[in-house]
Amino acid sequence: MTPLQALVLGVLQGLAEFFPISSSAHLALAPWAFGWEDPGLAFDVALHVGTLVAVLWYFRAEWMRLLAAPGAIVRRRSIAGTEERRLAYLVVGTIPGGIAGLLLERKADVAFRAPVLIATALIVMGVLLWVVDRVLPSRRALPDFTWRDAAVIGVAQAFAIIPGVSRSGSTITAGRALAVERESAAVFSFLLSMPIIAAAALLKVPHLLAHGLTAPLVIGIVSAAASSWLAIAVVLRYVKTHSYGVFAAYRVLLGVAVLVLAAYRARHG
Repeated sequence: MTPLQALVLGVLQGLAEFFPISSSAHLALAPWAFGWEDPGLAFDVALHVGTLVAVLWYFRAEWMRLLAAPGAIVRRRSIAGTEERRLAYLVVGTIPGGIAGLLLERKADVAFRAPVLIATALIVMGVLLWVVDRVLPSRRALPDFTWRDAAVIGVAQAFAIIPGVSRSGSTITAGRALAVERESAAVFSFLLSMPIIAAAALLKVPHLLAHGLTAPLVIGIVSAAASSWLAIAVVLRYVKTHSYGVFAAYRVLLGVAVLVLAAYRARHG
């Protein structure tokens, strides 16, 4: 892998992780479209380290409050405060994705990276995001979350193991389906990304580092961190006054383009 390829993949990872357009789809499709060697799932997860740094830094004040929540739970012997509940909801929301990752890791590394499957997932989830966001009201904010909300959004996140579904796309779509306002759905989705990304990094990155900390790897992680921070800021600002329609349209257009390219290659070898 060249430094330029690592830079491109890092930027794609950072932007597509928090724009609800599927970072895993872009990381799988870019090498396929440009004729590069596929770096594989381990490199993709390494790029997520940059994403992890960005989400920890951007929401640093929120994380500091959440870190104090376990002590409050022990003292009160109940999950009563806002931060305690939010921490508990993040734990509940993380469990389905963690189970899916453990059970389907091998398929995610090979079978799920087929371009036609990715394109189909992009289109289906794009349409679903557009319909849900357009039809359902925005009447509930982050403080109104319940255990049911956390569980439903967690199950939605589990489907993101299929590239093209999108972790942020699936969780935001689930949030909007529960009538959660756009910004609150995005914030909970972004906070929920931290545990699952951290767990994947702990499993995959040590194997990758066993081959050495290369320049392309460093470039990819740094560019992913910078573009992730930018994506979080842009999305949270954008959805205050706009719908998710532009992201849904992009997903559908990209999926159609991939299907056309796949059909052309199949026909012409």
